[in-house]
Amino acid sequence: MIKKKSFSEKIINKFKKLFDKESEKFLTDITGLIHVGANIGQECRLYKKYGLDVIWIEPIPEVFQQLKRNIKKFPNQKAIQALLTNKNDETYEFNIANNNGASSSILKLDKHQDLWPEVSYEKTLQLKSITLQKLVADELIDINKYQAIVLDTQGSELLVLQGSIALLKKIKYISTEVANFESYKNCCKLDDMILFMKSNGFIEVYRETFAESDHGEIYYEILFKNILM
Repeated sequence: MIKKKSFSEKIINKFKKLFDKESEKFLTDITGLIHVGANIGQECRLYKKYGLDVIWIEPIPEVFQQLKRNIKKFPNQKAIQALLTNKNDETYEFNIANNNGASSSILKLDKHQDLWPEVSYEKTLQLKSITLQKLVADELIDINKYQAIVLDTQGSELLVLQGSIALLKKIKYISTEVANFESYKNCCKLDDMILFMKSNGFIEVYRETFAESDHGEIYYEILFKNILM
């Protein structure tokens, strides 16, 4: 039987666990981060607490406007509207979820609905993608100011990283959400993520479960560290 928690409870529990004293430690070891899949910037006050420079990246126009309003009072935080994948100028059908966009993805829902049956897609948008590498160049971002990447892109996290390979040697930490099952159709799964990170010089240093079922379907938040730095 699936453990019943609403998606709102999932978000609350996730951030209670992700930003406990232990998992906050990497934020003391950096001066800035890039948060991909920003939604409305729920962590903006946490990042301010550590005095971090932050770039938020969010693709959904309406959610992006709310994000900009939420971070307006934080001068070290900037929002960019963009859909990141491993391709430039590729048009994707972007699926908008009914929970203020939090579960939105370029991928179709799969077993995600076993855990959170209240979540569904309500519309789609046609969005063009860009790689993080090109975005950094186009926006004249000094990547040396941002030593961490936080990923929450609902199954496409590995695509974002594949479009960032040239930058990864300058990134000290990567925090990512990842499942051990096909939450979204053809999504990145735990083993895929660990293999990619290892091949690019990163090791796992922290793991937290934030959602699970009685059938062994688990969502994790995992922190990787670059051992080459």
